Amino acid sequence: MPTLPREQPEPSPAEPHEARRMAESFGLDAPRYDQARPGYPDALVARIVAGGPGLYVLDVGCGTGIAARQFQAAGCTVLGVEPDARMADFARVLGLEVEVASFESWQPAGRTFDAVVAAQSWHWVDPAVGAVKAARVLRPGGRLAIFGHVYEPPAEVAEPFAAAYRRAAPDSPLNAQPARRPLDLYEAAYAKSADKIRETGQFNDPEQWRFDWEQSYTRDQWLDLLPTTGSLTQLRPGKLAEILDAVGCAIDSLGGRFTMNYTTLAATAVRADPS
Repeated sequence: MPTLPREQPEPSPAEPHEARRMAESFGLDAPRYDQARPGYPDALVARIVAGGPGLYVLDVGCGTGIAARQFQAAGCTVLGVEPDARMADFARVLGLEVEVASFESWQPAGRTFDAVVAAQSWHWVDPAVGAVKAARVLRPGGRLAIFGHVYEPPAEVAEPFAAAYRRAAPDSPLNAQPARRPLDLYEAAYAKSADKIRETGQFNDPEQWRFDWEQSYTRDQWLDLLPTTGSLTQLRPGKLAEILDAVGCAIDSLGGRFTMNYTTLAATAVRADPS
């Protein structure tokens, strides 16, 4: 059972980009989401910025602006597009310009960008639309970069979570999944995204990037992050409390903290010069 939102979301009767109820559930507690969710490797941001023709960035599905603020800190001017008005409002308070729309319906109004980025959000975009629209708003030499984290807590935390989730949500399709899933599943998902980019015929050959890092979590930090994840945002308070209690006890048995190994994956390509 996964503990965190996937770059390829959990199985659903609908395609991921059609699962709007889950997609729009993250704004239920935007301040918690912004505080608890990790940022992205500085090396990833620097590589995207250094490889572009300029510093004007479009952030697709910007959420509360976690990635956008990193690009701002690197000297970029960032415009966010975000379908959830609650997330957009929070991002604006923190200094990001945001337009409320899905990427599919968003109107660029003739604007073009040096980079189009999507951090933990591209799986909510219709794959038949996303890369083609990104190409349309990118300047020649501009970069599309789709990226996100793969992260699993240790088995001592993941397995009690999976058991508690099965009890709390016995009918969830997530229960058919193992407590921890291998990295190669996510690498394959990013390879599929790269294929979709390639199929447009409007980009140079896509690349896949990988960044490995780690972060330590206390019990309270992890229990603050868990309710922001896709598998838990829609649970009733009592069910959520049951899961958090089980996970908290598991972390207590490890001494009150654990270290998470992160891998940040990216599928990225440069807009070809039409001439």
